[in-house]
Amino acid sequence: MMLFIIPQADAEVTAQARATLVDSTGKPVGNAAFFQGPAMVVIGLYLYNLPPGPHAVHLHAVGACRPDFLAAKGHINPNNVKHGILNGSGPDNGDLPNVMVGPDGTAHVEIHTPWVSINQGMAALLDQDGSTIIIHAKADDHITQPIGGAGARIACGVIVPN
Repeated sequence: MMLFIIPQADAEVTAQARATLVDSTGKPVGNAAFFQGPAMVVIGLYLYNLPPGPHAVHLHAVGACRPDFLAAKGHINPNNVKHGILNGSGPDNGDLPNVMVGPDGTAHVEIHTPWVSINQGMAALLDQDGSTIIIHAKADDHITQPIGGAGARIACGVIVPN
């Protein structure tokens, strides 16, 4: 299925990337599209076949999902700051808002983040070892270390150039 976010022809998009998210069995459960704008990255996320309810979404430092999604390592965090959008000593670069998956197992969301770029700087998604987008089993409380109480990693997508 196509994502709902498609920048207009005159948008200042300087780089693009994408990811296909899979569950622990390798079954596709979503797609993500990344667009670099002048001040931040816009992420269009379409999820399906996931458990209903709130789920944390994070950007992880390594572009690998196997085995068991642990190869993705921790969040993108080149400055080694604390986790959490509500943490006075944070957030780290991989912190994103939670998403709400509906009763039908789907979610369509648009997320904006100024804490990463697609291909520039220390927090680039497409750096030498790549990056992943991870969906967790629970919501992120945006302060508890190290991942906001978000629980297990239930979906993972390696971010690749578009």
